[in-house]
Amino acid sequence: MFTVLHKRPALPLAIVAIGLGISAMANAQEAAFTESRLFFELNDTDGDLGIHSAIDGPAWKLLAIKDPRGREMLITTPIGRLRLQGLTQFFFESAEPSFDELDPAVFFARFPEGRYGIKGITLEGDKMKSTVMISHLLPDRARNLRVNGIPAAESCDVPGVPVVSAPVVITWDAVTQSHPTLGRQGSATVVRYEVFAEQRKPQPLKYSLGLPPTMTQYTVAPELIALGDSEYKFEILVREVGGNQTAVENCFKML
Repeated sequence: MFTVLHKRPALPLAIVAIGLGISAMANAQEAAFTESRLFFELNDTDGDLGIHSAIDGPAWKLLAIKDPRGREMLITTPIGRLRLQGLTQFFFESAEPSFDELDPAVFFARFPEGRYGIKGITLEGDKMKSTVMISHLLPDRARNLRVNGIPAAESCDVPGVPVVSAPVVITWDAVTQSHPTLGRQGSATVVRYEVFAEQRKPQPLKYSLGLPPTMTQYTVAPELIALGDSEYKFEILVREVGGNQTAVENCFKML
């Protein structure tokens, strides 16, 4: 039994509800998540790493994630009227401090390779459970970036940003290996490229397109260029079969 004093804040009630919900998992009927992903994302341009999630399934009132050693690393539950409604999709993105603030070796030690358990309880009291394997193998960045055949600059902030006219075609070399200096080394099996192109003036607007691993070029949407900005930013995201992603950013200018 828990005795709640009138002057206590509401937060302990939520903690009690979480504890009761975790205990109920042992006796609940099992259901399945329709999506359960945990993965690392590297921004190779800015030099930072983060852990992300993409979880979906029947409406739930409790969600918990354990690391490979069985330690809880996330417990969340809606309260009040939102608990009555339940949640389905759940996405999070961790903070991504620069490598100067958080060494990649320390980051990987916080999130070791292995099987992570995702558990939940539905509104009906059924148990959901998935196991997700996380690897430290990060795909390499997209290299040999070219815009209409012109080599991309080292970054958007240095001279040499390609100056082109429409149509604008961005190309890169196929990624087949892991990142050369970060994480576990080995061959990388790419399952998807995703390309973003962004204009900033007169108002921010971004176009994106997912591409199969056999395609290593992207034609920037004419509608984006027609908006009249002089400088455009683009990003190429490489997703490996294990789920980890590596992004690289660059720019081009219009004549």
